[in-house]
Formats: sequence, C-alpha cells, structure tokens
Amino acid sequence: MRRASSWSTPGLTSDEMACLARDVRALGLPVVAGFATHPDWDHVLWHADLGAAPRYGTAACAAVMLEVRSAPGWQSRAAEGLPPEISDEVPMDLFGLLTGLPAATAHIPWDGPAVGLVEHPAHARGHAALVVEDARVLVAGDMLSDLFVPMLDVEGATDPIGDYLASLDLLDAVADDVDTVIPGHGSVGGADEFRTRLDRDRAYVRALRDGGEIDDPRVDSPRPGWEWVADIHAHQARALTDRGR
Repeated sequence: MRRASSWSTPGLTSDEMACLARDVRALGLPVVAGFATHPDWDHVLWHADLGAAPRYGTAACAAVMLEVRSAPGWQSRAAEGLPPEISDEVPMDLFGLLTGLPAATAHIPWDGPAVGLVEHPAHARGHAALVVEDARVLVAGDMLSDLFVPMLDVEGATDPIGDYLASLDLLDAVADDVDTVIPGHGSVGGADEFRTRLDRDRAYVRALRDGGEIDDPRVDSPRPGWEWVADIHAHQARALTDRGR
C-alpha cells in the first residue's frame, strides 16, 4: 500500500511527528498517554519529542509488537513494509513499544477524561476503538472510513467475514453515545455519518461474503491519490475466493 498525499494520520515521518509534538506544546497540553488502536506500522509510531508517556494497546496488540521487536533484524524487516518514498524518514527506535492492557480493561488507565475501550477482532489482531465519553467521540482506528473499503484480516483470521460483521455490531452498540467518529484514514463524521458508514460497511462485507455485486463508491474512488483503494478490494476479494469465503 503506497502513501497518498491525503493520508489522515497525525504523522508518519520524523519531521511530521516532531511538528505534532511542537503543536501540542504550543497548546500548553502535556502528552500523558498514547494508545495504539492496532499493530499496523502506521499506528505504533512514536517520537522522542512526544516524551516518555506510557503507550498502551490491547494485550493482543502489544503481544504482536513484542513478537516483532524480539526477532533478529526486526527493524530491517519492518522497514520493508513501509512506503518506499518515506522508508528512510520513519522513526523506528520507539516503534511498537507498547504496554498491553488486560482483556477486561474497560477504560484507559489515566487521570484524564473517561475513555472507554471497544476491543474487537476486525481488520487486525488486537484492534480496539476508543470512546471519549464526555466528548461523545469515537476514535475508530482502521474502521468506518469514507475513503477505504473495510479491510479484512484475510491473511490472519479464521473467519474474517464473521469477525468484521461482529465488530461492526460492537461499534453499533455505542452509536447512541457518539456524536463524532474519527477514522484512522478518511474524514471526520457526525452521528448520522457514523450510522451511514456502519450500514455501508455491512453492505460491502455481506456482498463479499455472498459473492454479490459490489456497489460501493470507495472501490472506484474518484478522489485523486485514492484510486489504489480498488487494489485493496481486488486483493481481499481474490483471497476470500481462494479460501472459499
């Protein structure tokens, strides 16, 4: 997957993440905790300028990162999965250094506003969404994007279709408590858009399951820089066909 100019992440390169740290300091806000929604490379980055705050993830997410970092030559292998145009610019020293939270953890263990965890099996092992309760915000990780089709764990999961549909149900269960949804990649949406994305994602996954026609504008995105989303769809459609769905 190549990097597009419209990646909606807070920072991928060292310069971008240093800029983020400067912006936070300019607001007078301390960095007191981090959370990795799942163990994809672009969600486990960190920069020294952000400080030594604890960085959390689910137990499964942290276990994946421990396994990655424990392998000889892990940095070289991790770098192979980076977009080549920025592979030399991504900070790796603090990559994936996470503290796993026990499976029964319901909230981020910090002194700030209550942030609930919704752990689910979609997309990647150890994925979780966050609900900032007072602000009524859902931080969705790699779910509920208006630009990406649902990305199933077709390589690692035993039942990627069932896992994804069950995970959408878990997110749907908190919909009444959410006014804003923030996807890892894509645009921020309001409560109505949250439900629209849930319905659209269910329709896409069910069509993959049933072998039906895919009627989803994200597959043939007209947005410059996002045409390659069609490759994501083609790859997982082939993978599901090969495994008999």
